[in-house]
Amino acid sequence: MKKHTPTYLKHQFLIAMPHMADPNFAHTLTYIVEHTANGAMGLVINRPMELSLADILEQLRPDAPTSPLCSHVPIYGGGPVMVDRGFVLHPATMNFDATVELQDGLALTTSVDILSSIADGHGPQRSLICLGYAGWDAGQLEAELVDNAWLTCPYSTDILFATSSELRLDAAAKHLGVNLNLLTSQAGHS
Repeated sequence: MKKHTPTYLKHQFLIAMPHMADPNFAHTLTYIVEHTANGAMGLVINRPMELSLADILEQLRPDAPTSPLCSHVPIYGGGPVMVDRGFVLHPATMNFDATVELQDGLALTTSVDILSSIADGHGPQRSLICLGYAGWDAGQLEAELVDNAWLTCPYSTDILFATSSELRLDAAAKHLGVNLNLLTSQAGHS
């Protein structure tokens, strides 16, 4: 008898199905940072907040001048867990105090030094800054996939860094050849 090996979704996108009722995830595209038998962690990458890097830096270093460019760097709502914690996805060309290299030249940094580096024009050329993250307990994401809550999509650097936030969800679906407007909640189970 062949043993079933679980399929993990690390370094892929999750596309919320149109019938997703959870307001934390309705109409979202989520990058999966980690997925193991113990659970999963991801960052929602298409929900800009009404905050900019300038707003964050004003709180972190109130006496330091902030570059006007910082007001154009958006902050994304990465998910409902630890919403006061920052996560920065960026090319793995630079390391900061707390940087973890992911895959395909992508890195995740959780230390404040990257924010100052971006603000001072010395940080990574491309980055996506999130507050909070999405988390799933062991087996939870797998159960949601069985319930047709999500579609999975291969990671794309272009979708993450070269596509505007309001177009990322549809771009990921198009990458799969799917039109989200044509999907219903009546999808079958295999």
